[in-house]
Amino acid sequence: MELSQREEKVLEEIRLWQDSLYDYEANDLENTYVKWLDGAFSALPVDVQEQFFQKLDGWLFHLHSLLQGSQLQNDARERILKTARAFNQEVETIQDLHFLTIDQLHYIAMQHSGRHQFYSFIQGGLTGTGGAAAIGADLPAMAVINLRSVQLIAISYGFDVQTPFEMMTSLKVFHAATLPARMRAAAWEELMEDLERKENDYFYNGTEKLTDYTWLEGPLKHMLKGTVITMFRKKRLSGIPLISMAVGAGVNYQYTRKLNDFAEKYYQYRYLSRKRSD
Repeated sequence: MELSQREEKVLEEIRLWQDSLYDYEANDLENTYVKWLDGAFSALPVDVQEQFFQKLDGWLFHLHSLLQGSQLQNDARERILKTARAFNQEVETIQDLHFLTIDQLHYIAMQHSGRHQFYSFIQGGLTGTGGAAAIGADLPAMAVINLRSVQLIAISYGFDVQTPFEMMTSLKVFHAATLPARMRAAAWEELMEDLERKENDYFYNGTEKLTDYTWLEGPLKHMLKGTVITMFRKKRLSGIPLISMAVGAGVNYQYTRKLNDFAEKYYQYRYLSRKRSD
């Protein structure tokens, strides 16, 4: 099917965004940090690294399943369908969302991604209070917020993450979006290769390995955020640690916003590619 002028424009925006992934150049501080991380992990036995990342992958799989099977997620699916029916009364299933225009789908996705950016903002503010429990809960809470946001963006564009292929793909999109900026271009290429290898819309036949030590840069940076928060938590205005709360809220918000942008660009590309091939 031929794309409309608006759809061609969105596709061109995705191509320009994709080019920006390749244009990224790491600064000296980041290169130094990378060398330190490489050295730290090279000192660990290979089998220890493999066991650690297998368990981390397993945790992400279980978290995905837990979120997907929750009543909260089922309610969100129903809200997406109800919103879609306001545009097209013939929408009955998640797959029927493909009948909507790219702007209608973007509107639905933005409702959920914007809500999760707000959740991240609040979570960062709570972390910024500087309590040990709040700082310790930040990473797990951010994983839940951001993985759920990716799932709902996928559903908003008509891709049901309850199927094996879409489940694994949503995890890979989450993984790619949370990688350091210098590695997102290669992760995008891998997502494109998965689409080329796809033999059907149900089963996934690519590699199921997700994390490695490079992915840990994101969590380590969040730990650094915790250090900054601890440094500023005693600087209070009217008894409130506003500086540390602003740091936590701002970092978390920007993190989720960038993740949502990556995820939406991917699912917009999927939607447009499918429409053009029909």
